[in-house]
Amino acid sequence: MKMLGPINAAESTRHKVSPRTTQDRGTSAICPVRAATEVLATDGGIEARGAIFTRSEVVSFILDLAGYTEDQPLYKKRLLEPSFGGGDFLLPIIERLLRSWGMSTPDDLAVDELGDAIRAVELHHDTFHGTHAAVIALLKREGMTPDTATTLAGRWLSQGDFLLAPLEGEFDFVVGNPPYVRQELIPAPLLAEYRSRYQTMYDRADIYIPFIERSLSVLSDGGSLSFICADRWMKNRYGGPLRSLVAERFHLKVYVDMVDTPAFHSDVIAYPAITVISREAPRATRIAHRPAIDRATLTALAGALLAQTLPEEAGPVRELARVTNGTEPWLLESADQMALIRRLEGRFPLLEEVGCKVGIGVATGADKAFIGDFDAIDVEPDRKLPLVTTKDIMSGEVKWRGQAVINPFAESGGLVDLDDYPRLRRYLEARREVIARRHCAQKAPANWYRTIDRITPALAARQKLLIPDIKGESHIVFEGGELYPHHNLYYVTSDEWDLRALQAVLLSAVTRLFVATYSTKMRGGFLRFQAQYLRRIRIPRWSDVPEPLRRELAESAVKRDVQACNQAVFKLYGLSYEERSALGGNGE
Repeated sequence: MKMLGPINAAESTRHKVSPRTTQDRGTSAICPVRAATEVLATDGGIEARGAIFTRSEVVSFILDLAGYTEDQPLYKKRLLEPSFGGGDFLLPIIERLLRSWGMSTPDDLAVDELGDAIRAVELHHDTFHGTHAAVIALLKREGMTPDTATTLAGRWLSQGDFLLAPLEGEFDFVVGNPPYVRQELIPAPLLAEYRSRYQTMYDRADIYIPFIERSLSVLSDGGSLSFICADRWMKNRYGGPLRSLVAERFHLKVYVDMVDTPAFHSDVIAYPAITVISREAPRATRIAHRPAIDRATLTALAGALLAQTLPEEAGPVRELARVTNGTEPWLLESADQMALIRRLEGRFPLLEEVGCKVGIGVATGADKAFIGDFDAIDVEPDRKLPLVTTKDIMSGEVKWRGQAVINPFAESGGLVDLDDYPRLRRYLEARREVIARRHCAQKAPANWYRTIDRITPALAARQKLLIPDIKGESHIVFEGGELYPHHNLYYVTSDEWDLRALQAVLLSAVTRLFVATYSTKMRGGFLRFQAQYLRRIRIPRWSDVPEPLRRELAESAVKRDVQACNQAVFKLYGLSYEERSALGGNGE
């Protein structure tokens, strides 16, 4: 992971692409970037542009949290909106600015007094022109002449790529909803350019990550960034450098969990959070969870989040100290749960440090070709393996439905020679068009019939615990060593821990706390039981578990009695009455 160097407002000049820079780099270097940007600006659909539109109540809430309120002299401040889209934020911002300025001021002074108050950027041409016209119409409705309205719109709005466009000076406010675009949708030259400019563009980071980095870089002292965006970066691997940047140089002032709230005009799977990050010394973070989306509730909540002191009685707002901690994921649950997590992390080793291995099942890239009914797949017997999928374990026990996966790999690790397997050759050749179309096959045409992941038949013969990716609660299923896991299943094997006893641990409230703390939540409150979060679980060494407790753990898992699993696991970790209560236990 890269170490982050100094970042300040002056550094924003490094983002400029001047004519001299273009010439120095040469046409071959810059033209692909410009061409890629123009494709997104002209042809990009909603998904490619990451366009998700925010409800007006939520926009008002975010502006209140930012301190962009009309009782302030907003015309003396500077605000940046880095991706204004259809104007969900921009139009209310302008309305607040005008009310703060006072329309009694002569119109001929408007450009001089308001011209530097807003900078707003939008990439997509048609969207830019539509919102530009809406801004002019708004200013005219407020009493400005057409010339003044057009001039102000021209000063405020610019069309271009926020991550590449020049920006002048510092800003007191940066607000908005940055685009959520997966790397796969970004043209390669443009992605390379982003990586060269932004230190937080790490691993599989989506485009909103450098949006946050650049926005932070142009904040004035005491200025605040207030975004609503996906919360993945707060906990997952690719958010590490950005979390480090915030921890070192900024104050995470406010966090509002928006899971399962209708914050947008359209449904999204991974709901976001609202964060307010300011350029000031770090202090405690004010936190709220899942507010009702109506103006009265959000107005009251904004007041509580920004109050000088919190009331002594319990309310919707909590305060947590030391949420940011270098690259570490942010722990944003209750204080008692966070204290428990920290204690367990200080006392016990990681799951994979005690002889357990976490993995994921096979991805083929063409399941319809490589997977089918075991008896119906006409290949040599040693070229297919019985396959277990999420549908086989929905009941909590394995009920195999008879699926199989083709195994094109030799024991040595390379692909088998199809000349030695005529039935396999015939089977694969009949499906060659589908199989060879995959990216991995096009990269290595001679190996066109390999699955994306290597298949190791010995895994099928091992006892394992199977875990679906997305679940509301822990769903941990014991498999006795007969089936190969599909890629929609994670698995855990162990050379030390008894797997039935380990199943009890993974079914327990302690495991759910670890996963809930580090996982991003999905719509409906579902958690991601992914390998990166499972590996965060802390657990005692098997040699340190007394024999009676070993039996208790295993028996509770065999019975699938979650309450009994919890009681045994609470003993395993030596949880106090208060810690058990924090997990919903009864303290027994």
